[in-house]
Amino acid sequence: MRLIQNMSTIAEYPSAEGASKRVIKIAVIGSSGVGKTALVVRFLTKRFIGDYERNVGNLYNREVQIDGEQVAIQVQDTPGVEVNANGLSCTDQVSRSIQWADAVVMVFSVTDCRSFDLIGQLHQLVTRTLTDRSLPIILVANKADLLHVRHVDAQEGPLLASALGCSFYEVSASEDYSQVHSAFHRLCIDLAKQQPQTPVNAASSGTEKKRSPLIPRPKSPNMQDLKRRFKQVLSAKVRTVTSV
Repeated sequence: MRLIQNMSTIAEYPSAEGASKRVIKIAVIGSSGVGKTALVVRFLTKRFIGDYERNVGNLYNREVQIDGEQVAIQVQDTPGVEVNANGLSCTDQVSRSIQWADAVVMVFSVTDCRSFDLIGQLHQLVTRTLTDRSLPIILVANKADLLHVRHVDAQEGPLLASALGCSFYEVSASEDYSQVHSAFHRLCIDLAKQQPQTPVNAASSGTEKKRSPLIPRPKSPNMQDLKRRFKQVLSAKVRTVTSV
């Protein structure tokens, strides 16, 4: 029940009257259990929640100020990717999230060597998925506070990021909001500078990239519709919990 109560704090959507000129879309990918959802929630709400239901690929939305401008940030939290006999799992869902996004955040846990070893394959997946364009990518090492169970050396993350051409951040979603905010906010600033200042409800151009039908968002970035969809998800979760 603590999970449902805390999850309700995320539903803070901009009003239709205050629609932003820009929408920045970020996909967060990584292995199961690395703290992807905790990072997203920490960035958008400043809060840390220690327990979550299994991630099924939620879309989070928040309007923030970037260099004095209101910008809508949409963060796609993807299901955890694992290695199985056929290669990577959840590749279809993750690939569609990558196609939808303006930037990708790859996450591993410093307590889990397998999640670190997976990063190279995830980077290859991003490259294969984006055959006609490139996206800004950052690498985030989470759970830096768990020194007693750390299994990924502090130097390995920066070395891997350098090899992949990514910016690197080591953070603790549970203990330090400023670290998490710095990583995401820097990415948002860079994206905002790249995007033209056109209204989000402007007519779609012929060059606009196709949105994936599996991304849980409306066909146009209508904030009120997003709020309604998110409330429906929360209501369904509450009914599930109360029925147990």
